[in-house]
Amino acid sequence: MALSVVRSAGILIKPSEKTPSVTLDLSAIDRIPVLRCNARTLHVFKHGPGAARVLQAALSKALVPYYPLAGRLTEPVPGQLQVECCTEGVRFVEAMSGCILEEVDYFQDVESIPYDELLPEKYEDPDGREPLIQMQVTQFACGGFVIGLIFCHSICDGLGAAQFLHAVGEFARGHESLTIDPIWHRNFFTSHKIAPDNPPMFPLSQPPPMPNYQLNHANIDVPLDQITRLKLKSHELMGQNCSTFEAVAASFWRSRTQAVRFDPGTQVMLVFFANCRDAVDPPLPKGFYGNCFFPVTIEASSDWIEKASFADVVKLIQQAKSKLPIEFARYMQGECHVDPFAPPLVYTTLFMSEWGRLGFNQVDYGWGPPVHVVPIQGSSIIPVGIVGVLPLPQKGIRLMTWCIEEDHKQGLLNHMGKVLSTPGDLK
Repeated sequence: MALSVVRSAGILIKPSEKTPSVTLDLSAIDRIPVLRCNARTLHVFKHGPGAARVLQAALSKALVPYYPLAGRLTEPVPGQLQVECCTEGVRFVEAMSGCILEEVDYFQDVESIPYDELLPEKYEDPDGREPLIQMQVTQFACGGFVIGLIFCHSICDGLGAAQFLHAVGEFARGHESLTIDPIWHRNFFTSHKIAPDNPPMFPLSQPPPMPNYQLNHANIDVPLDQITRLKLKSHELMGQNCSTFEAVAASFWRSRTQAVRFDPGTQVMLVFFANCRDAVDPPLPKGFYGNCFFPVTIEASSDWIEKASFADVVKLIQQAKSKLPIEFARYMQGECHVDPFAPPLVYTTLFMSEWGRLGFNQVDYGWGPPVHVVPIQGSSIIPVGIVGVLPLPQKGIRLMTWCIEEDHKQGLLNHMGKVLSTPGDLK
């Protein structure tokens, strides 16, 4: 969609008060190489005139208790990532558009969103380091606004990033103190060791070949009544409850496998990331905002997944989740022989993530929560499905995916449509 946006030059927002000048160690999970990336999201708000001015002031206040986020990454020794709390600040760009959000349907059509216009342009400090947070606030002619957010994943996971945004929201609404005080506590896990049983598939000097497939976007909306029917059918078939995520993940993995029709005997994987704050001994304190999650990896024959009942796939997911505390403890103790954070990035691996419970959809800067939160595709070769929520005022799940080739896309939609419209037919 065509969208005209005029940006300001941008500024660095610094803490509003003096903060400690220290260098802080990151945890072993923060330092995982796969997290050396930026997470990008769009947050669409129906109303909020003058939002940029309010957010600038609130960001500056929030960076006092969250002062490490105003710093920069440093790596004095390879692999020993740290945060230099230098108060350089977070990048903030104000922008304007003459468009009305209703005209672009609040950016519900993810395939046509002009991301480059709504996210801040690439920026580095004179020394070549990036701010840990970069934000563009685009004000629209209707009074609504869109936040284009770039967040360093090495510093926060999704829960941590949402916690920070809630803090900004509380200051924006005039609070003098925070409901939840941030806690660094990265020393809960300082080092890990993996001794692989087998050499890597590809020599370290030779990168793996690039996949030869092209992933397509596909959004699948699941209203609340369909979710309820699916979970009731699951209880009827299994004699026990399942979560919304388990029901959606089982339906999606099964439908995708049926749509692709892999060669007989092909091993397929489902990988999703589970919050492990309570799996640490003792559990991490409330207010912790670093990375603390672990991949749950499930492997099965494509033939089995295609023919398995919905209930069988749900049970497979639940069994894998039940092993999470043991697997995470083994990882922390250095007993893993294969890196769990490095599953094969191929078409047979489906990654799923649950966004509905992270807290992004409840952030309020003074004009109510966002009508829509859009995660932005991070890689063109990693099949992903994100379980989010339907844009307001609708209630239910929006499964946002880039996981399928064009030839398989309609089959996926057909299989998912059948599951959701006739859950009584599930075996």
